[in-house]
Amino acid sequence: MKTAEVQAMVRARPGWRPDKLRDQREAHGLTLEQAGERLRIVAEQAGLKSVPAAHAQTIWGHEQGEIYPGPDYRRAYCALYRATEPQLGFRNPLPGEDAAAFALTPTSETRNGAHVLAVERALHRIAPGTAESDNMMLQQRIMDAWRRRHTGGDPHRPTIVLVGGFAGSGKSEFARFLTQLTGWPLLDKDPLTRPLVEQLLVSLGSDPNDRHSEMYRTRVRALEYDCLMQAAYANIACGISTVLTAPFIAEMTDESWMTRFANRCRSQGVDVSPIWVQCDAESMRDYITFRSAARDTWKLANWGEYIATIDVETRPVVPHLVVDNRMGAAISLADQARLALAEVRA
Repeated sequence: MKTAEVQAMVRARPGWRPDKLRDQREAHGLTLEQAGERLRIVAEQAGLKSVPAAHAQTIWGHEQGEIYPGPDYRRAYCALYRATEPQLGFRNPLPGEDAAAFALTPTSETRNGAHVLAVERALHRIAPGTAESDNMMLQQRIMDAWRRRHTGGDPHRPTIVLVGGFAGSGKSEFARFLTQLTGWPLLDKDPLTRPLVEQLLVSLGSDPNDRHSEMYRTRVRALEYDCLMQAAYANIACGISTVLTAPFIAEMTDESWMTRFANRCRSQGVDVSPIWVQCDAESMRDYITFRSAARDTWKLANWGEYIATIDVETRPVVPHLVVDNRMGAAISLADQARLALAEVRA
């Protein structure tokens, strides 16, 4: 690729510094071939699908600025080098992204290993969405649940964590990360309801992958969410802490719905912690493209029309927490924490 074309690509990605990626590889003492091999291993461990072709020429293209790495490659690089996207030169940092690691519950030297620090850094992406939100309380619960999974004795009341956000925001990934830390069950709307929803759509004469038409919104969506919530209520009735994830766009912006749900939970001694996963439109499109789900076909084919219906500044109307996953910042840290934990268990 010509130098002028490379420079134009770099200018189109604010903060992109390909030389930083090369510097990281050289600082780790890796050749291009070694970096590709380790990248493939890390990607396999993290369940990233689009990295098996991490050959030396691909790595070279990334480091020379000829190819901007896709979402899975960026996540794999971050996991391999234990760094953030800004540190690897993929983009400019988000506000507060380069802040020093915070401390939760003080721990002894022997227990404050790299795996603990990796988890705490990932949880730092959960921030107050409103002045009334107490993010440290939920972070403390998650850390305590993780640390006590094998010893028992959680002193807290059960909690329902609602993880919401637009399609492709990374909410399912972050919800899975929370369940891996805490051991709390995960209820994810799509895998939980998809077979029923698809058959219902077919019976109504529609496309099984329809998630955008008026017919879906008026005749199917309410039933889909009802299935999800009935599963959640079964856990609530048993006093089981649960992570619940779905877009929840209409629900989290409806104060009456949120109030009714919170009241029902609290009447049974269960707290509610809403989390909104914030993301930018470009990253959402990247995520949706790379996950290659049939239900996203219409969105990608009509991206302009779809994105016009979205306000990326949407937030829940009740006190809530926010995970800033713009440019994949939070999910990258979650990947690194998972790998650190896997090393401890090995």
